[in-house]
Amino acid sequence: MIGGEAIQSGFHFALNLALLHVLSAQGYGIFAIAMVMGGVGLSYIRSLTAVPASIWMGKSTNRAGVDAHDVTFGGAAVVVASIVGAATALLMLMWGDAGGIAAGCFVGAWSLRSHMRTAFFARRQQMVVSISDFTFTVAGAAMTALAIWTAPNVLQMVFYALAAANLIGIAVLARLAPRPLRLSFRAPVRRRYARLWRQLRWSGFSATTTNIQGQCLALLVAGIAGPAAYAPIAAVLVLFAPLRIVSLAFVNMLQPELAKLMASNEVRRVWMHAKLWSLVMGLGSLVYGAGIMFVLPTIRSQTLADASVSFIGLLAVANFIPIMLYIMPRIVLEILGEFRVVAFITTAGAVVGLVLIAILLAIASPPWSLAGAAASETVVLAASWYFARRHILALESGTLDSGDSRHDSKSTSWRGTEPAPLATGKR
Repeated sequence: MIGGEAIQSGFHFALNLALLHVLSAQGYGIFAIAMVMGGVGLSYIRSLTAVPASIWMGKSTNRAGVDAHDVTFGGAAVVVASIVGAATALLMLMWGDAGGIAAGCFVGAWSLRSHMRTAFFARRQQMVVSISDFTFTVAGAAMTALAIWTAPNVLQMVFYALAAANLIGIAVLARLAPRPLRLSFRAPVRRRYARLWRQLRWSGFSATTTNIQGQCLALLVAGIAGPAAYAPIAAVLVLFAPLRIVSLAFVNMLQPELAKLMASNEVRRVWMHAKLWSLVMGLGSLVYGAGIMFVLPTIRSQTLADASVSFIGLLAVANFIPIMLYIMPRIVLEILGEFRVVAFITTAGAVVGLVLIAILLAIASPPWSLAGAAASETVVLAASWYFARRHILALESGTLDSGDSRHDSKSTSWRGTEPAPLATGKR
């Protein structure tokens, strides 16, 4: 799983470095905003379809339950990806960029492929995902290189190339799937998703506050100072993108397994894994950050020509270490169905981030806004560990059931009934 994420990360990393030397600061700033919208799309897909699919497919006790949840969340993923893609296109067109539709296609296809990858991981089809990841990377590298070298409008054609590469990755997943993929929007599927909405609405709210907390830096800097002012910050932050990719691999790898352990009341093992992997990711991010600080002064680009790259890099490290450290407690809260707690945590982080970033932009240069973002991530880190530990202690003492008795057993209980097999839907 980590290998598949690594090759995609390497491709995105190389593409960003290439565009740094091809695009103007304004153009690279617009590309960075499109990538931010891609992150928004992935967060909504993760919260509303991918993570719930992984959890409920993981705890299903028979193939009918797995298939039913797969179809339910797959249909929802198509809807969410379409909405996010349309929103991206509209935002880019409002910004005056001719590649708005191309950017929307890219974000929509990327979001849908992200959901499908998670669903295949939940079915333990890691090899199929790895083949798809490799195909996506090769196709994306070839087509974006061709766009950079030959296209008159480089940015627009790069977006189309990325969209096409994601669609090729989706096609490979569909072709190598052990059984034909099913997509249905019939009434039983809609009712099943509606029954789960009691929890998912909090997950959706959490995605919104997470985006405000995580992306407010980009939106505020670009909105107040312009895309060109955000470009050097984005150029440094993109060097840390592999950490996000690796963290996503850990989530895909651990979330279904920890959901099964929690369903079996293996609370101590779940908490042991949370602490162990947090230590691994925290140390890994520290070492990676030190390496980036060493490499940063050697990068030559017009986008970074007048920027304090070492200062931006130091603040970026202060942002990413908390992010890597709160991944595991967040997974624990999610498999316990505590989406409302996650929503409150990210809301607190969003409020802190918005206030501090706005103040710093008013009194200091744009790079200082990263300090406000770091404070926001630290708030989320502290609150995530506090509430995760509190729930684990409650489980161990027997005051909280691992199925979370507050939720309706028909839709959310760990030992609730499996959904009935779906009637044949649209292929």
